[in-house]
Amino acid sequence: MTPITSFVGKTVAVFGLGNSGAATAFALRDGGCEVICFDDDERSVGIASGYGLRTANLRAANWKDFDALVLSPGVPLTHPRPHWTVERARAAGIQIIGDVELFCIERAKLAPEAPFIAITGTNGKSTTTALIAHLLTAAGKSVEMGGNIGAPVLSLMPPSADRVHVVECSSFQIDLAPSLNPSIGIHLNVTADHIDRHGTIENYAAIKERLIAASSHAIIGVDDDISRGIAARRSASGRPMQRISAEAPVDNGVFAGVTANDGALDVRLVRVAGGMPRVVANLSGIGSLRGMHNAQNAAAAFAAVSALGVADEVIAEGFRTYPGLPHRMEEVARKGKVVFINDSKATNADSTEKALTSFREIFWIAGGKAKDGGIDSLRRYFPNIARAYLIGASAESFAATLDGHVPFEISGTLDKAVADAARDAAAHGGTGEVCVLLSPACASYDQFQNFEHRGDVFRKLVAALP
Repeated sequence: MTPITSFVGKTVAVFGLGNSGAATAFALRDGGCEVICFDDDERSVGIASGYGLRTANLRAANWKDFDALVLSPGVPLTHPRPHWTVERARAAGIQIIGDVELFCIERAKLAPEAPFIAITGTNGKSTTTALIAHLLTAAGKSVEMGGNIGAPVLSLMPPSADRVHVVECSSFQIDLAPSLNPSIGIHLNVTADHIDRHGTIENYAAIKERLIAASSHAIIGVDDDISRGIAARRSASGRPMQRISAEAPVDNGVFAGVTANDGALDVRLVRVAGGMPRVVANLSGIGSLRGMHNAQNAAAAFAAVSALGVADEVIAEGFRTYPGLPHRMEEVARKGKVVFINDSKATNADSTEKALTSFREIFWIAGGKAKDGGIDSLRRYFPNIARAYLIGASAESFAATLDGHVPFEISGTLDKAVADAARDAAAHGGTGEVCVLLSPACASYDQFQNFEHRGDVFRKLVAALP
């Protein structure tokens, strides 16, 4: 844990008592702060009280008694309207911050030069975060990984000069971290997401840009128009930066190039420095880094880890031992020529696009609670789909989009879809690899608790196949 000593003797309200909120309350308390906790969920309040945290109904509190409100990132700050705690804090004139901001404040006090890599992006940030942590660990570094992935940032060990913090940051966390200033800031990409929480895509992108704006060194993906604009503004500032791309060469940074090698395609990372390109890694054959989207993630990881002085060959070897993350292009089984891929984390069409470009002869399981736009944007990848199996609330609308372009059936539930897809994939002609792919392009809440639950069920269903 990182005790927050910067608020010693002060009184802070903490709202939201999930994992990050509870960790925040303990970190503040252990640093000598008076902490008052609350949540709209009475069960969470009871659990916190049972763990020895002080709780009180903040609706009845005198907010002038507080020095700050620490808000959990899941609580609306601005849209669709500010949460009632935000309105009370603003009326009292106190600052509203989050756990990442507390980490930054403590880092500035304890070890301002402590290595701190922060990662954001609409897609790919979890894989990039985990990959960077893996590469640094393989290189013998002391690493703490958390934030929007895994452990809350304040549950990690405190910042120090000999310890690297690798922290995934959501737009919600960035919005609550005005002094966010990583030593290396990574921005991967921007596509429309969380507009209900930020109002417009322009506001969403501007919040993302804050992560790299104050970073000592910036690594910026340039494969979408908004991110290219972010890179141009950073470049104009004259501060250190590298561009990364999975689509085209860059003049200073790391890009992915595809070359033919004995009839197969190799995906190679090329670093360009001083105008000179050099191949530094080959990602071909690394199942945990399939697809060009993972090539962008790997390019970002290479640039970040190299900036910390790790040798090229050590990074290249680290790629080969990276195990991948659950529910993100996760190979869960092979049965003959059929590979089963759990991509349950693909909760929108943009994420599923990455999966549909990574395989041919796909037996695609899709559906759930659809996002705006459905799967219309995936039409160009329909030739890669041998047959689709539709589940959940979106099944009828997805069927209308696929009709006349892709053979499909409405399976309704995941268990039937897995059985049908496995049967058809095994019977498919030819000797090449075929793929049963769970990449729903939808939220999971119509039939599952979350995308992890959906992926776990898929894994169990595949394991039970004959």
